[in-house]
Amino acid sequence: MSRIGYKTVVVPAGVEVKRDGNEVTVKGPKGSLTRTFAADITMKISDGAVDFDRPSNDNKMRALHGTQRANFNNMVEGVVSGFAKTLKLVGVGYRVQLKGKDLILSVGYSNPVHMDVPEDLEVKVPDNTTINIAGISKQEVGDFAAEVRAVRSPEPYKGKGIRYENEYVRIREGKTGK
Repeated sequence: MSRIGYKTVVVPAGVEVKRDGNEVTVKGPKGSLTRTFAADITMKISDGAVDFDRPSNDNKMRALHGTQRANFNNMVEGVVSGFAKTLKLVGVGYRVQLKGKDLILSVGYSNPVHMDVPEDLEVKVPDNTTINIAGISKQEVGDFAAEVRAVRSPEPYKGKGIRYENEYVRIREGKTGK
């Protein structure tokens, strides 16, 4: 049984937590995040700490309890230090460019794939086979990284495609000749 929901979230100095009904806003040195939480889970804000409690022990409440605590913790961590993901392009001729707010992927299709970078994310291309995505929202960073990866996900025979930096792609054996 998970007990994540009962862990206290420590709010570091310089981070401000405001609650307006079900809307919770967290402001920190890197920016501000707002999220709507379920009304069933009670949230107790004291100086430097936030605790969550559930009204009953049914499955929905237990799942919601841990999820809301984890989402709030990610908000606090995001406004303090932020989140980042790195993607690698593996394949002959695969490359990426960044022109303004436009990410251009050349990954084996007849035309390059153009992707608009969301406003609140910071995307860097240190070399033509690496993409660094950073931001304060863990969800937005992960969603955009998944969108980029989905353009050409790694295939199992040669391992070519776009993958996360430390992702392991299991290579399958091809056809055997007789």
